[in-house]
Amino acid sequence: MRLKYAIVGSGALGGFYGGMLANAGNDVHFLFHNDFDFVLKNGLRIDSVLGNFHLKNINAYQSTNEMPKCDVVLVCLKTTNNSILKAILPPLLHEKTCVILVQNGFGIEEELAESFPGISIAGGMAFICSNKTGAGHIVHLDYGKITIGSFQGENSELINNICHDFINARVPAEFSEDLKKSRWKKLVWNIPYNGLCVALNTTTEKLMNNNKTFELVRDLMFEVVYAANGCGVKIDEDFVVEMLNSTRIMKPYAPSMKLDFDFKRPLEIGAIYSAPLAEASRHGIKMPKVAMLEQQLHFIQDSYLKR
Repeated sequence: MRLKYAIVGSGALGGFYGGMLANAGNDVHFLFHNDFDFVLKNGLRIDSVLGNFHLKNINAYQSTNEMPKCDVVLVCLKTTNNSILKAILPPLLHEKTCVILVQNGFGIEEELAESFPGISIAGGMAFICSNKTGAGHIVHLDYGKITIGSFQGENSELINNICHDFINARVPAEFSEDLKKSRWKKLVWNIPYNGLCVALNTTTEKLMNNNKTFELVRDLMFEVVYAANGCGVKIDEDFVVEMLNSTRIMKPYAPSMKLDFDFKRPLEIGAIYSAPLAEASRHGIKMPKVAMLEQQLHFIQDSYLKR
């Protein structure tokens, strides 16, 4: 079965994953915002550790009303923009469409299901270093694996087909049988590195190379692991070592929240910090260092958004 893909949010994630799928011959339709005119004229350029390529003619749109109904919708927007999904998703959906939220954070599938109780929903966790460096230009620095887990609907066979398409496009992909666990495991990385890179105005490499910040990263990771276990999601402590080792050999990288801070955009505090803190609290679990980081991020964000 040849699947038709829609990419909602064609930036660092959507541009890379959609670009890889399109370059492998899949039927991919991209929703663009500011880049539309440029991409329509010049195409989409991907500079990747897997090999550079240029998609000169792609299916580019300014509105979902102009797009075809698709079998798979990859939502690669920042969660700060999720309020628009209720308005923009319906034109893309048929009765068997699967919407995959390739986003950071916790509880986002539940929020989408409130607006779309009858559709197939899945979550996508991307472990990737990728940046949008200019109009129609994505730079993929390292990693790239995507893990997809079902949240709502009978979609396991479809997700396996999607993973097959990604693998054929040279993107490592796997089906997760426990979406909640995969979300918590992604938070083990996202919570320390996204927040600390903003609060300390730094990069992952510098955090890892300083003994004090390395200890803080590790403490935050363990706090997330303990919270997950307290919420009934089993994550071994060895996973912290795995994440630290992976980051130590990672190319110098500024996570997505750091880039949002640099460009004075809203930060994904709600999905990455507030939601897991609330989930832990419901189970009687405290996350004091994560809570402190959340408060610092609110202070930083308020300093430039409320001017």
